[in-house]
Amino acid sequence: MDKTILDLLKKGGFVLYARHGKSTEGVDQPYLNFQDCYTQRNLSEVGRREAIYFGQILRYLQIPISSPIVASPFCRTFQTAQLAFPYAYIQIDPIGYEIYKLGGNVPIDEKTNILSNLQSVLERKPPQGTNQVIIAHSFPEGVGLGNISNMGMVIVKPKGPGNGYEIIKKLTLEDLPLLGSNSN
Repeated sequence: MDKTILDLLKKGGFVLYARHGKSTEGVDQPYLNFQDCYTQRNLSEVGRREAIYFGQILRYLQIPISSPIVASPFCRTFQTAQLAFPYAYIQIDPIGYEIYKLGGNVPIDEKTNILSNLQSVLERKPPQGTNQVIIAHSFPEGVGLGNISNMGMVIVKPKGPGNGYEIIKKLTLEDLPLLGSNSN
């Protein structure tokens, strides 16, 4: 892994978009209710450990994170944020639900609106010297940030409102500790 990425992250200025930890098998219920975790797939025990590990690695690498941590309204994303960042304020953002809907059959105009909303979120620069963490969902292949593994992370460089963003690197959870090593 390129150690210069870690140096950049330590200076801040990035959006760290992460997918939630591994969830339980099954599907979210048609009568999905964000306040009722029984209507959704939730974090599995493996997913809980992944979330804790994710937060520990970011702290170990001394990557500065801004508050609040942004999470999708699903229980599995909120729980991931709580486990990874137990002392941080977590803000629910409906963009996560919109991203989730991209995995279904959405009309092209709605898809365009969702991706436009996502772009405006990813263009926003975090507070000076910090990185913004968003915990949400994977995307269909070739859409948005693409497929993201459980607890995987996409490092995004915001260029400011209306100026787009750049994807710097896509990492799996297994890649994260390698940011601190000198190996390529």
